[in-house]
Amino acid sequence: MTTDPAPTPSSEAPVSRSPLRRARTAFRRWRRTRPFWGALWTGLGGFVILFLPMAPLGKILQVGVGGIAGMAGGVLLMAMALLILLMPGQRHTAGVIAVIAGVASFPLSNLGGFVVGMVLAVLGGSMAFGWLPERPARRWRRFRRLPAAEPARAPGTP
Repeated sequence: MTTDPAPTPSSEAPVSRSPLRRARTAFRRWRRTRPFWGALWTGLGGFVILFLPMAPLGKILQVGVGGIAGMAGGVLLMAMALLILLMPGQRHTAGVIAVIAGVASFPLSNLGGFVVGMVLAVLGGSMAFGWLPERPARRWRRFRRLPAAEPARAPGTP
């Protein structure tokens, strides 16, 4: 009984990556350069707050402040989520506005989307505010030792 020798890496054709895998890698690289999860939670909170009080326009006008504030708060939160994603340098401002809008939705709009939207907005805004960009890995360098400095002498001493 003979066994076939294992193919060597040089004899195999190079493995090409599938377009789906390349897209996933590119998305992962893009996602890591911005507060993605904070923006996602903020956007979901805005979605819940926006669409829970949805009704025909005549009903919203009869409901009053709760319906209008729910729509305005939800739109504001979704806009902050986009701002967090597209302009990571403005994450502090957008995160604070998202937290304030999420907390303000509690008394203004169906208990903040029945508390779920408020919690998601506060969580996302806090995550966006606290996010720090990844720093590149430091390379270890050998530092040269500089010669010790001469001690200072008083004037007039040899």
